Amino acid sequence: MKGRKISKTGKILIGALGVALLLALYLLLRGCAGGGRKPSEYRIRGINSVITNESGGSVDKLDRDMKTFMQRWWIKGMSLSVMRRDSLLYAKGYGKADEDVPMSPGHIMRVASVSKLITAAGIMKLQEQGRIKLSDKVFGPSGILDEAVYTAAIKDKNYFKITVEDLLRHESGLSIRRGDPMFTTRDIMNIYRLKEAPDHETLVRLMLARQLGYQPGKSRQYSNFGYLLLSMIIEKVTGESYERWMQKELLGPAGCMDMHLAFNYYKDKYPNEVRYYMQDNDPLVPEYNNSRDSVVRCYGGSDVRALAGAGAWVASTPELARFVASVDGNPRVKDVIGIKSVRAMTADTGEHKYGLGWNDVGDTWIRTGSLAGTNAIVYRFPDGECWILVSNTHNWKGPRFSKRVKEFIRQCHERYSPALPKQDLFELI
Repeated sequence: MKGRKISKTGKILIGALGVALLLALYLLLRGCAGGGRKPSEYRIRGINSVITNESGGSVDKLDRDMKTFMQRWWIKGMSLSVMRRDSLLYAKGYGKADEDVPMSPGHIMRVASVSKLITAAGIMKLQEQGRIKLSDKVFGPSGILDEAVYTAAIKDKNYFKITVEDLLRHESGLSIRRGDPMFTTRDIMNIYRLKEAPDHETLVRLMLARQLGYQPGKSRQYSNFGYLLLSMIIEKVTGESYERWMQKELLGPAGCMDMHLAFNYYKDKYPNEVRYYMQDNDPLVPEYNNSRDSVVRCYGGSDVRALAGAGAWVASTPELARFVASVDGNPRVKDVIGIKSVRAMTADTGEHKYGLGWNDVGDTWIRTGSLAGTNAIVYRFPDGECWILVSNTHNWKGPRFSKRVKEFIRQCHERYSPALPKQDLFELI
């Protein structure tokens, strides 16, 4: 039987339909790739869409102490979540998330260097998949970042000794004697006569020309740049963007559906992201990209998004709790990494080393973070109770404020742990 001829109009309709299908497929893939959508296009999902200040009851004395602490340190807003053995018992917001917007547990905030814990878990996941080893070299012909442009830039041959584990433990030899490259963008632009802020590849190439501060593995110095390199390792090994791979392989399976990399300016914030505040007397600063504009320090003073896995994640405290529950070895919430990786990340070496992603390890696990406009802490006690506190206000004491927060969290754990509600708010998901 002969087929019917298709009319000219029919051909046009079929062609149009084909174009529409291809466009729809492109948009779908673009959305799935991560980073292609504007913040306003993200949909609030998971626990952030259902949990409120009324979800878990109230502990009056704890609430009073939280408000007193905020008043003492001039903090506009804070979010607190408390988890015990993988059950979320308490989640509440205090103060304001934005002008005329009360803080709720579902608001997301920049969590600064708490991002390093997330990145470290991603590296451990890749090791479990057999795609890297912690002993792998980072640079040189046999390294992961083996691009010729990087190898050619290296003058100090000690760079070829740096391993993945050295980066994780801040023992790579990377130095901040000439300033932290993640927070001195304007200086770098001036020194190298750049017209634009350097992208990651350019920044790495420029920094590799510097001498290391010490032999890799022989000492330690905290390095944000080292965790940027870990983010780039994840991208190199997976062939995907750091953000998308982390969301797909770790955060999504952990139940953290509303965690993203931050943008630099208020106009680009996510739908449920807070406003960040500086102290009233904090002066305007030059914009990080040498635009000659003056900006509020927390909105353009630094290139926050460029921090990537060193400090760019935004999250709510309940989702941070969910993430910790997924990397702690407790079976109540299924882990996204194996028990060997959990033990490696939290092992106390007895040598005053950083943990893998954690600041403090052993019986007590602590991860802190601080940026202009925010302060964050994850504090897991030996009894399995984890307190997570994030604020949206810069404190005049800067990084030293983290010590005050640690003391406050220890006091709250001691005083109010027995009074916490017994329900598990994760069951709302």
